Amino acid sequence: MTTQTQNKPTSGKPGVAAAGSATVVKSEDGGRGSTTIVDNVVEKIIGIATVAVPGVWAVGGGVERAIGSMRDVVGQHNLTQGVSVEVGQTQVAADLNLVVEYPYPLQEVAENVRNAVYGVIQELIGMEVTEVNVVISDIHLPEVADESDDAPESRGSRVS
Repeated sequence: MTTQTQNKPTSGKPGVAAAGSATVVKSEDGGRGSTTIVDNVVEKIIGIATVAVPGVWAVGGGVERAIGSMRDVVGQHNLTQGVSVEVGQTQVAADLNLVVEYPYPLQEVAENVRNAVYGVIQELIGMEVTEVNVVISDIHLPEVADESDDAPESRGSRVS
């Protein structure tokens, strides 16, 4: 099998092209045809693998999540928000922006995300992953039940 890349400006990293809407073309030997994988598909695969990792509450930063929640209302969930990739001829590099659920250990969640991304790209696309950079931009706190008995107004003054 031979692999080619179309319309790929270089990123300065060996084997990795700059991000964008370019495609990866895998040509089968024997003249049976070719398969084109668009960068957006790679981002979506990474997004799906990322949200499946325990402790990941959301993918994307504040603005991305706000826009994503508006999309969810109209039934258009965006699995690529917070994910950017650079796809080269044989390699993929990814940058992820995450919100981690409290109290999961941050380093452990980031490492589990890296392992998931490495595994899914190698298994589903057959390309090498050069790096997975994880930015944890927020922590999600679980909803706390509203306990009116413990409200400061009902307890009285804490000082005399």
